[in-house]
Amino acid sequence: TMLKDHKVYITDWTNARLVPLSEGDFSLADYVNYVQEFIRHVQQRYGNCHVMSVCQPTVPVLAAVSLMASRGEATPLSMVMMGGPIDASKSPTAVNNLAMNKSMAWFEHNVIYRVPSRFPGAGRRVYPGFLQHSGFVAMNPSNHLRSHYDYFKDLIKGDSSSAETHRKFYDEYNAVLDMDAHYYLDTIRTVFQDFNLVNGTWDVLGVDGKVEHVCPQDIKTTALLSVEGELDDISGSGQTAAVHEICSGVDKSMQQHIEVKGAGHYGIFAGRRWREMVYPQIKTFILKYQDKLTSATATETETALATTPAPAATLKASAQAAAKPATARAKPKVATRKK
Repeated sequence: TMLKDHKVYITDWTNARLVPLSEGDFSLADYVNYVQEFIRHVQQRYGNCHVMSVCQPTVPVLAAVSLMASRGEATPLSMVMMGGPIDASKSPTAVNNLAMNKSMAWFEHNVIYRVPSRFPGAGRRVYPGFLQHSGFVAMNPSNHLRSHYDYFKDLIKGDSSSAETHRKFYDEYNAVLDMDAHYYLDTIRTVFQDFNLVNGTWDVLGVDGKVEHVCPQDIKTTALLSVEGELDDISGSGQTAAVHEICSGVDKSMQQHIEVKGAGHYGIFAGRRWREMVYPQIKTFILKYQDKLTSATATETETALATTPAPAATLKASAQAAAKPATARAKPKVATRKK
C-alpha cells in the first residue's frame, strides 16, 4: 500500500534460531541501538525520514528517537505509533495481564527453550515462534476456525479471489520468528512489569558502553501520530495514545491521534480498514511534514527548479525481532523532475 507513495525501508530481522551463539545475545537495548542506526542510514541518504512502528516496536522506536533528541541529533520528521504498549497499564488486555501477573521466573521456566542442535543457533535460549503463534491463536480460536472453514467453502465454490486473500493473510500471520530470550525477558520486565518508559526510569546501554537515560520529553521537532483500534485485544485502549502525554516537548499542533472504529489489532495495519481508513490519514500526515522538509531544502539551496516532492522516506519497524538484524532493504520510487 505504501510503496506507491513512499520510499519504504523495513527493519528485517534474522530468526534467532539461525544465529550462532558466538554472535552473543540480543537485548532490548540492542534493538534501540539498531533502530538509531537504521534512522541515521536513511537520513544520510535522503536528508531525513519518517519512522513508523507497529505494535511491540513502538517502545524501542520511541526510546531510540528520544536518545537521539537528548544528544542533539536530527530526529525523524514524524513518528507514527500503531497499536503499541507505550503504557501497558492502561486498559490491560489478556496479553498484558499475563505479562504483568506472572513472575520473571515463570517466564524463564515455561516459555524459554534452547534451539535444537540441527539449527545454526543451537543452544541459544529463545522464546520459540510456535509458542508465540499458539498463544495468539488461542486468544480467538473460534474466529480462526470460522476463517478456515470459510476458506474451505471458498475452495469448493471456486472462489479463488477470497481463497487467495485468506492465504495471504495467514502466510503473514503464521510467519513468527524465534525470539532471543534476553530480548523477550527484557521486554516483559521493562514494558509490562516496571513500565520504565512512562515512569521515566528507563536507562539504555549504548554501543559505546555508556548508559543513557530515555527522555521522551526531549523530542521537540518530530511530529507525532498515534493509531489505535477500537476493538484491539492486544494493545488496549489508551496504551498507544499515552505517547502524547510523555512526549510533552512536541507542540500540540504537531500531534494527532486516530481511533479506528470497528478495528481489532490487525485491522489497523492490514486489510480493508488499513487501506481505506488508516493509510489515507497516515499518508496525509507524513506528506504534511515531508513538504516542510522539501520547502526548507529548496530555500537553502536557492534552486529555481520546480520539482515534484520526493516520496517520503519511511522507516517501518517490524513487529518481529530476533538476534541479529539483516540488511535493511529498500524499493525506492523515482521522483520525477519537471522542467
